Amino acid sequence: MWFWRSSNDIGIDLGTATVLVYVKGKGILLKEPSVVAINKSNNKILAVGEEARKMIGRTPGNIVAVRPLRDGVISDYDVTEKMLKEFIKKACGKGRVIAPNVMVCVPSQATEVEKRAVIDATMNSGAKKVHLIEEPLAAAIGAGLDITKPNGHMIVDIGGGTTDIAVISLGGVVIRESIKIAGDKFDEAIIRYVRNKYKILIGEKTAEDLKVSVGSVFKGSRNLSTSIKGRNLITGLPDEKIIATEELREALLEPVSIIVEGVKTVLEKTPPELSADIIERGILMTGGGSLLDGLDKLIEFNTGINVNIANNSIEAVALGTGQVLTYIGKLDSKNINGEISLID
Repeated sequence: MWFWRSSNDIGIDLGTATVLVYVKGKGILLKEPSVVAINKSNNKILAVGEEARKMIGRTPGNIVAVRPLRDGVISDYDVTEKMLKEFIKKACGKGRVIAPNVMVCVPSQATEVEKRAVIDATMNSGAKKVHLIEEPLAAAIGAGLDITKPNGHMIVDIGGGTTDIAVISLGGVVIRESIKIAGDKFDEAIIRYVRNKYKILIGEKTAEDLKVSVGSVFKGSRNLSTSIKGRNLITGLPDEKIIATEELREALLEPVSIIVEGVKTVLEKTPPELSADIIERGILMTGGGSLLDGLDKLIEFNTGINVNIANNSIEAVALGTGQVLTYIGKLDSKNINGEISLID
């Protein structure tokens, strides 16, 4: 077994779309797509991360670019384990030193089976001990909120596979909701819309580029257009069309509406005193999905509550996961996947 050069503890944001690795005392040292390229003939890994992402949709028959995490949880255990090993090697280097403690974030409503899969994969990647933390809790800490006081904070963390909505107070999650609708479903909705309307098939990367460059979900927030290139499903030949922001807003209406309803559901379940705090402080959005143009305005319009996007929205979960490493010594060593309390 290989060991890490540094004995520093590490935090991992094991995201469906992106993995971030935080090394204690050094910060985030790795941020790469959760993609692995594999040679099917010998089951050998050819590339991991950004290099593998560039291969999606461009590989010969014997090479496949796979994403081993789906909807916020592990869908391919073996590939996830190999991916973790490679990412941690990249972040921490090689050498025969004591393996570190690892803090990994998980969706707020992950099942015990899903949690165990994360723990086992991380342990088999060389960790000495593994602790888990809920994503919205880590996001709140990483975004700079003081969650140890008896004040209510509402977090909406939109990643690649899941949207985690939580009300946090006194270092714990009071109300939680995890929806398997996030960045990936936004991309799928765009692919489906283009296929149905223009009879053109586009790939995941093209859909993501459209979402970022032209997409919006709030009327009047932006008004842009761009060309889309793909394969015409009728002729089978390459084709190109122009698509506008208004069309992408229509395409994204269904998945975004589910997230808005999830936010409203959590608000309806929130105790009155904490509701008053949320009205005063507003809702904080984190995660890459929160950067979808107009999404903050849409939630604000539908709830009547001010919505803010964290300055470090993409890194917030990883930063929070890393910061909680300082509490590892206070955690029960036998209960490696238990609830994490930040109160002395």
